[in-house]
Amino acid sequence: MNQELLNKFLNNKCSEEELKEVLSWIKTGASSAEGKKLLSNDWDAYSAPENLSVDKKFTELYDKVRQKIESISSVQPKQRKLTVIDWLTRAAAILLIPVFGFLYYTHSEKKSIQTTYAEAVVDSLEIIAPIGSRTVVQLSDGSKVHLNYSSRMKYPQVFSGDKREIKLEGEGYFEVAHNPDMPFVVHAGSIDVTALGTTFDVLAYRGDEEVKTTLVDGKVCLDQNIADGSIKSIGTMVPGQHVAYNTTTGDIISTRGNIEKHIGWIDGKLVFEDTPISEVAKKLSRMFNVEIQVDKEVQDFIYTVTFVDEPLTQILDLMAIATPVKYRILPRKKLADGTYSTQVIIIEKK
Repeated sequence: MNQELLNKFLNNKCSEEELKEVLSWIKTGASSAEGKKLLSNDWDAYSAPENLSVDKKFTELYDKVRQKIESISSVQPKQRKLTVIDWLTRAAAILLIPVFGFLYYTHSEKKSIQTTYAEAVVDSLEIIAPIGSRTVVQLSDGSKVHLNYSSRMKYPQVFSGDKREIKLEGEGYFEVAHNPDMPFVVHAGSIDVTALGTTFDVLAYRGDEEVKTTLVDGKVCLDQNIADGSIKSIGTMVPGQHVAYNTTTGDIISTRGNIEKHIGWIDGKLVFEDTPISEVAKKLSRMFNVEIQVDKEVQDFIYTVTFVDEPLTQILDLMAIATPVKYRILPRKKLADGTYSTQVIIIEKK
């Protein structure tokens, strides 16, 4: 049995010998994997328009087969003697109906699955980097994202439309797959960072007034979404540039130089370069899920140091060696719901 013979049967062009072959095949082979493939090819080729529904296609094919049966059954014996071809055609058509019923079922299921999948892929996924750990995510377009401590990102399973859009809260390091037809857009609060094929870092934790972007290579454009729906262009960055944009005041601080202090975290490094102790305390608090309070008397101290996967107490000990500070770790308090309060650490002058 082949596709050409099946098409001849469906178009009433079979000889008696060919009909016998078709009938034998329907009895023994039509329900096999190969037989279903032949029928599926006819199913797919029938009524070419893509918008033809599965129900409509089955109805038309079913009617076509049923007409073979009815046209033969309606002939009165005294009007015309039924030929062997008539009987073979009728028998084959009757046996073919349940096979087409199977095709209807499988294609309906396939359409349902495809519809469900199509609906699912537009839904956003969310991934969270737990406190004290970093996470790497591979996106469907081949882009890779490193998420820093306590960061979260929402993104679609499969990008669609004319943009690749994700939402970031926290810090992410993006290695974007090049696609000039679909810009990659990071929505970080009210700031949008747009790239084509670029490597860059975005820092936008909730509660921070500044959104910070560091460009490693390529090019990114920064825009601010205004409350009235308009978009304000902040500017375009060049490799090696770091931009801190204050979303409250609109102030922009742009620097060039050692970018490792902004992106070293992806390798487990904490890089401080002339960094105020308040900023050091903020990063340590976020990284170790503690609350570090800095006394006013030591606010002017700055640090230039690199830590690589060091425990918190060791970092605090080194700070106490380098500058005249000491620290106290307060006991955690048990709360009404049975949990414990965040660990509080106070840094003060010796």
